Amino acid sequence: MKQYETSHIKNIALAGHGGKGKTTLAEAMLYLSGGTDRLGRVADGNTVMDFDAEERKRGVSLSTAVAPVEWGGLKLNIIDTPGLFDFAGGLCEGMRAAGTSVIVVSGKSGCSVGDEKAYAAADRQKAAKFFFISKMDSEHADFQKTLDSLTAAFGQQICPVVVPLVENHAVKAYVNLLTGKQLTYQNGKATESDADLSAYQAYVDQLQEAVAMTNEEMMEKFFAGEPFTRDEIVAGISQAIKNSELAPVYCGSGYTLEGVDQLLNGIAAFAPAASERSNEPGEKEGETLQLKADPNGPLVAIVFKTIADPQVGKRSFFKVISGTMKADSQVVNARTGAAERVSKLYTIKGARFDETASLCAGDIGAVAKLSTVMTGDTLCQPGNVIVARPLEFPAACYSLCIKPKNRGDEDKIVNGLNRLIEEDPTISQASNAETHEQILSGLGEQHLDVVVAKLKSKFGVDVLLSPPTVAYRETIRKKVEVQGRHKKQSGGHGQFGDVWIRFEPCESDELVFEEEVFGGSVPRNFFPAVEKGLRECMQKGVLAGYPVVGVKATLYDGSYHPVDSSEMSFKTAASIAFRNGIAAANPTILEPIGALKVTVPGDNMGDVMGDVTKRRGRVLGMNPTEGGQQLIEAEVPMAEMSDFATVLRSVTQGRGSFSLTFERYEEAPQPVVEKVVAEAKAKAEE
Repeated sequence: MKQYETSHIKNIALAGHGGKGKTTLAEAMLYLSGGTDRLGRVADGNTVMDFDAEERKRGVSLSTAVAPVEWGGLKLNIIDTPGLFDFAGGLCEGMRAAGTSVIVVSGKSGCSVGDEKAYAAADRQKAAKFFFISKMDSEHADFQKTLDSLTAAFGQQICPVVVPLVENHAVKAYVNLLTGKQLTYQNGKATESDADLSAYQAYVDQLQEAVAMTNEEMMEKFFAGEPFTRDEIVAGISQAIKNSELAPVYCGSGYTLEGVDQLLNGIAAFAPAASERSNEPGEKEGETLQLKADPNGPLVAIVFKTIADPQVGKRSFFKVISGTMKADSQVVNARTGAAERVSKLYTIKGARFDETASLCAGDIGAVAKLSTVMTGDTLCQPGNVIVARPLEFPAACYSLCIKPKNRGDEDKIVNGLNRLIEEDPTISQASNAETHEQILSGLGEQHLDVVVAKLKSKFGVDVLLSPPTVAYRETIRKKVEVQGRHKKQSGGHGQFGDVWIRFEPCESDELVFEEEVFGGSVPRNFFPAVEKGLRECMQKGVLAGYPVVGVKATLYDGSYHPVDSSEMSFKTAASIAFRNGIAAANPTILEPIGALKVTVPGDNMGDVMGDVTKRRGRVLGMNPTEGGQQLIEAEVPMAEMSDFATVLRSVTQGRGSFSLTFERYEEAPQPVVEKVVAEAKAKAEE
């Protein structure tokens, strides 16, 4: 592919709800533009964009894919993003690199939650927005109903540009309201004819009104009843799209290629070029500056995606924000300060990487084997370190314990997960020092299922997932005084230690040890041994083997033998006193309590509050947030929250989000205590 100037490059993210035809549309764009010689089908597993083995097996997009399209003398970098909520990290990656978003909406089901999320993501990036109503070749497609759902969701900025001609519940042709042409498709090829726009007057009026809103002069002309010229309409729409004041709506079918050429024409005519997406914020030595898409400016490139392949190595996808990236050059990772060598540059087409000499501002490419570089890092020129705005990813909210099926594979799991985390920052892993479990976290069940599949296919390790062990605590509820006596005679010197210890509740997380020994009944040099014996016992309680907290132990009496007493004897005596004393001090289980913050639509607030209450949670308050949503704050036992992410997504159709952070420990109800103790006994018997 030839080199394009910044003014002739446009970056387009295809976004929207899962299963609505984004990848099919991308394949149609590639085929129509001559980028491929055959039309890829998702069902056939031969698409350019869904090239990963897991994607082809499951028939859905799991990660961001990039491919360039040449159309109308322009280079359109098409970025296909996943629509499933479990893979929302891909949407963040794609939007960060794009200047325009095409939100793909099904003509059968209308506006969905994923479309709302894509629109919000485009808003955050201040990207221009197009809509493409797909699957118009389907039997139950309804353009008007889908258009109405978009208007209800996003307001009057929704503006139809291409509309279908429907006869007997089937689309016979498409009408472009801007050109006044009717397009009839045969085997994907369009035949043009003049359209009678009087039959589409309502759409034309909506288009005219949208143009009138672009400036005062057009508004005066509109109210005066003067018709707009075609040049005025094109100029008005173009400016309104770039200002995010108008979102044009196209329609068609990626599967049959109908209407796709009209969308490409619209993108070429109206979407902002990379040179028009200037003034992106950056930071240099603590000062904010505005970065311009200037090929001659300082080099600034944002790494928006990483592929970590065990055979090929790491490849970093980047967008050049400013300057020109050249092969065989030195760059600096702004996060680490480390120098990196760019040996070869690549353009990307799905799984194919083609070498190129340089990439100018606004373009997208890849570089291999940058050892210190991660997704979100900024690459810049030595001596002029500038940090671009980083990517923002959703926090992991679903966690499971991960274990190897085969012993000795623990290191393989850690190494494999580290490589997958390079690809997908929404995955995280952590080792729980208390439960000795490896915890894998992601955005949902399907997300973690894909991680497990990739661990096996890419890194050859089989794993098992299970709910993580809850880190309970044990404590006591009353004061007791007990004796711990250890006496053993086995020839020669024996062992003798005798202590009286008072155990009582306190507020400390660790053992509070004091002594009130009078008259030397226990020699002072044995006090540390007694304390050590007690502290070791605090690691494992008498009820279920969990660590003990909130205990004050006072050594107040005892006895010793001048020959047989030793530090080990008194340590053992203290252990005996601990077991007997804690068991007699009305022990109980403490459970971890988390601070829960849930953001939900107002209509779902009652259902979510009811679910929180069922989980023994206490709702502390509610506050309205932006977008008509409600923030529910509550405290809830963390043991009850293992499937909350799944339930919340189901109740709110994916609109809800939450955070859960540890707050404190609280005494568990008796049924919970009995359950925890029974589970501990069963595990011990195994």
